[in-house]
Amino acid sequence: MLRVSRDLAIDENDIEIVFVRASGPGGQNVNKVSTAAQLRFDTNKIALPADAAQRLARLAGSRMTKDGVIVIHAFRFRTQERNRADAIERLLEMLREAMVRPTPRRPTKPTLGSKQRRLEGKKRRSDIKAGRGTRRFDD
Repeated sequence: MLRVSRDLAIDENDIEIVFVRASGPGGQNVNKVSTAAQLRFDTNKIALPADAAQRLARLAGSRMTKDGVIVIHAFRFRTQERNRADAIERLLEMLREAMVRPTPRRPTKPTLGSKQRRLEGKKRRSDIKAGRGTRRFDD
């Protein structure tokens, strides 16, 4: 079991990883060895709250299929093991981020002092602009 948060854990058997050939680091070895990891995870197999499922769909974007399967391609490293670990870590990070509820914004009003400072600044700027080009020096 992989622990995502204190409320959510996923079974390692639900994660399907296949290795494919990839571009990227590896030199000529890239053409011979399948080192890129392609991770598939069906989100329907875990019980996510509705709001977390929506956040996950938004975070996953084009990496999530219409069936709710997240597909992650990892080909940053030269070995299968590191790419596999990278793909799993990216999946867990995405799930952790989806589980965090955003704090609601509390609308606030500007203070009296901030309103006065803003108006004084506008007045100063207006005076500067009003003084431009209107003065004529008759010599």
